[in-house]
Amino acid sequence: MKENVLLEKSYQFALRIVKLCRYLNDEKQEFVLSKQILVSGTSIGSQIEEAQQGENRADFLHQISIANKHAFKTNYWLRLLRDSEYLNEKQFTSLLADCEEIQKMLTATLKTTKKTLEN
Repeated sequence: MKENVLLEKSYQFALRIVKLCRYLNDEKQEFVLSKQILVSGTSIGSQIEEAQQGENRADFLHQISIANKHAFKTNYWLRLLRDSEYLNEKQFTSLLADCEEIQKMLTATLKTTKKTLEN
């Protein structure tokens, strides 16, 4: 079976998000923003996983599009956590780099899939 890099990266990112939420809850006593980023950050991978089981290319495209929206939401929550001083610059930079890499991969997947649907 061929390795799906996007699926693996999104899964590893979801694990980081779970650990981030645990840190925010335990160390920072922050429960509202952590819940938001937990939902969006773990939903990226679950939507990509669901896309793999798509009934057709259009269904695949729809699920990847939703994953992309969750990635952009996660990017927002990361910036908010940094600017509200729940994350230091090092934590933020590392998580943001992973998030942006996934965003780029999702954008490329969307473009490629749209082209195949047009042909």
